[in-house]
Amino acid sequence: MKHAVNEPARAAPVLATGAGLRDVSQPLRPVPSAYAPPARKARWRRRHHAVGLSFVALVVAPVLAAACFLYAQAADQFVSRVGFTVQRKEAGPAFDIFGGLSSLSGASSDDTDILYEFIQSPSLVAEIDDALDLRAIWSRKRSDPVFGLSTDANLEDLVAYWRRMVHVRHGAGAGLLDIEVRAFDPVSAQRIAQTLMARSSTMINRLSNAAREDAIRHARGELRRAEGRLKAARMALTTFRNRHQLISPEMDLQSQAGVLGSLLEQQAHVMIESDLLRGTVRSGTDPRLKQAERRLAVIEKRIVAERRKLGIEGGTKDEAYASIVGEFERLMTEREFAERAYAATRASFEAAEAEARRKSRFLATFMAPTLAESAEYPRRETLLALIAGSLILLWAIGVLAGYAIRDRR
Repeated sequence: MKHAVNEPARAAPVLATGAGLRDVSQPLRPVPSAYAPPARKARWRRRHHAVGLSFVALVVAPVLAAACFLYAQAADQFVSRVGFTVQRKEAGPAFDIFGGLSSLSGASSDDTDILYEFIQSPSLVAEIDDALDLRAIWSRKRSDPVFGLSTDANLEDLVAYWRRMVHVRHGAGAGLLDIEVRAFDPVSAQRIAQTLMARSSTMINRLSNAAREDAIRHARGELRRAEGRLKAARMALTTFRNRHQLISPEMDLQSQAGVLGSLLEQQAHVMIESDLLRGTVRSGTDPRLKQAERRLAVIEKRIVAERRKLGIEGGTKDEAYASIVGEFERLMTEREFAERAYAATRASFEAAEAEARRKSRFLATFMAPTLAESAEYPRRETLLALIAGSLILLWAIGVLAGYAIRDRR
């Protein structure tokens, strides 16, 4: 019988830990954890049904309705395009051999801006409506209540619709205008574009005439004042001549001076004759001496009268030739000055008129109104994509907002 040998007991396995040695044969006891348990498996809940129904109701259904309307009911819109600019024409002088090359200047941005505002103005809309009956052309059909114009639209509604159907934009170059006119048939679109171009040309011509008239208005007023001044000066001179019964006081003055000189010469002869007689005869007895003395007295009296006429001595101002000549010279000076002023003003007026004629505006069309062969609007794919994208964005924002509110609870 074998005796059992006492073997030493097998040591249990141990695990070194941070806290010391641990027997791995012993079962682990649960240790409390600071982390949340893992999430449970997602399941389809009632709120998911609500989100899906809201997507169908707020996105899918409106997009399908918009698609049905755009492809089944929306009327086609045809486009007529026209392009023009405002040019200034400046005619060079007749002797300028390059006048034909430099007579046209560039477009005016100010005139183009005025025309841009005019095309969108209620006055132009009213004029074209009177000519073409825009309400009848753009009136909406029963199948298209969105893109058409109401049959009972007033002028304000018509202007707002005009700005939807007539698009004006500046072209690539300075002073260019590109216009796009829409209508439900190509002929109507072209007629509207043609009428718009004609009215714009009329407005530019009216603007050019107003600018020309404004440029020469001041010169015309100065010319009229110069004409009036010249007429008044000539009338005053004519009245002066009629009152004094003479044409040229200077000629009368020379004649009167000749008479006075002749009298003075006769006076000298008589005085010499009288002195000779006094030396040979006794005074008071010789009749020749008495006759000479009487002749001398008459000549002296006449000399005094002639001197008074000439204004040399005595007399009134109206009778003096010096006063008459002075008044005549003043009137002549006024008339000459008025004539020179009139000539200068006339030259200025003609120059201003010629300058106004050289600078004129006109409407230059670089693209005549086109006639469309196919409809360009409404752009159904683009509109449908915009509608779908907008609805999806709004729906997503609403869903996120709803979940944010639910989580805060």
